[in-house]
Amino acid sequence: MDGTQPSNCYVVACARTQEAVVIDPGADPAKIVSQCQGLNVSHILCTHGHRNHAGAKDEVKAAVGGETALSLLDAKAYLRSAERYLVDGDRIAFGDFELEVLFTPGHSPGSLCFKVGNHLFTGDTLRAGDLGPTDLPDIDLSRQLMAVLSKLLVLPENTVIYPGHGATTTVGQERRQNVAVQMLRQMG
Repeated sequence: MDGTQPSNCYVVACARTQEAVVIDPGADPAKIVSQCQGLNVSHILCTHGHRNHAGAKDEVKAAVGGETALSLLDAKAYLRSAERYLVDGDRIAFGDFELEVLFTPGHSPGSLCFKVGNHLFTGDTLRAGDLGPTDLPDIDLSRQLMAVLSKLLVLPENTVIYPGHGATTTVGQERRQNVAVQMLRQMG
């Protein structure tokens, strides 16, 4: 897989201040830009460096501004540039919200998830019912699973998960129904 499959893109905005972040602008920059009308975009964030999650970031930046950001590991692995390189624990304030960066390597060397309150944007680290694909170079399934279990599935059950592909889910639902979690329980 070369990262060309369409992905979910999210525009997260503070209703009071109209400050916003864009998460995973992979394609269709015109549509993303139209969703940002009237907003002050502070950051354009990529959960990882695959084209289908970062391919439109420069076009979106040119149209709406904002600082581009992703992990340095993915910038190096996938030849992506950014104005800021994120690490575990970084925090980005926008409006009344604060986004927390969670380092969850496995799908890619520098995969990140972004937590805003009880909302979690997981890119390809975690999807409804499964982990993201693990058939890409430099993937370590056990490392990915440990990242998911130690940082994501310990969050409150009502945390809403917005994956890079497919429908939303919750931490509680993934604890009960995720295929990878069930496999781990059977092995242990």
